[in-house]
Amino acid sequence: MVLADAVDHLQTAAPYDVIYSVHSVPFIDPHRLLPALATGLKPGGRLCFTALHTNSHGDGPSTALAPRPEVLRLAGGGELTVQMWVLTPELWEDLLVQHGLRVENVTVLDAPEGDNHASYRLFQVRRPVRVTSRPRTTRPPVAHAALGVGIILSGPDGVLLGRHRRHTVELPGGTVEPGESLSEAVVRELAEETGLTARPADVRLLGTLVDHVGDVVRITVPAIVTSWQGTPADQREESVTDWRWWPLDSLPGGLFECSAQALTAWRPDLPIDHPPAHFTPFADTATASAG
Repeated sequence: MVLADAVDHLQTAAPYDVIYSVHSVPFIDPHRLLPALATGLKPGGRLCFTALHTNSHGDGPSTALAPRPEVLRLAGGGELTVQMWVLTPELWEDLLVQHGLRVENVTVLDAPEGDNHASYRLFQVRRPVRVTSRPRTTRPPVAHAALGVGIILSGPDGVLLGRHRRHTVELPGGTVEPGESLSEAVVRELAEETGLTARPADVRLLGTLVDHVGDVVRITVPAIVTSWQGTPADQREESVTDWRWWPLDSLPGGLFECSAQALTAWRPDLPIDHPPAHFTPFADTATASAG
């Protein structure tokens, strides 16, 4: 049996496998208690505690992280006014997650008497074995960048280029879709635009090209496809058609900026003019400017 301040004890004691608390957690400032509870558990350890949700008068929990006065009825008679953190389950969970803990279950414990509005919540919490991560918010971030790939296929007859309906000449490529890797984006875009098939293992990513269009940061990853199957052909409903192999010493004018930047990242000796872009090769950490 240890008689001590809970926080002081947890900060000096060896971590526990399990910590139980019946109706005591809400009496201590969460900013002081929860860090001690998080480090007072072994990785994989469990925390079980109860917290007041609604008092006997029907006053429910607060969404504000602040204590409020509550009246306790003493066993020997009389009453005692104390300060308690009576918080919503969502706020408790957010606080626990902020301190590296994971809520596994929340059980409702209502008073058995029909005229008693008192209700508690039993929290079952675990300290993960592995370090966790979490988003700042469930809302997606405001878009301020575009990520795409530029695909370089070099064969005996030159490099593969097509003509966009807006009259630029460009490499196969496009935007990376949610959930896919850069190599997967290369394989997908190549098939969608030209009908050629390749495997992610056939893709060699060169690095990142960073420039901007207005306020949007544009990130292009040039990639070489070392092996593919099929013959390039126009694909229905695609914006780029008229696929041809162009010798490197006879490249056409009117190259799309991103394609021009990708080609000079691959072959800096090519006589191509384009707006500058910061190129960072994946082979090392040196940063240079393409063009």
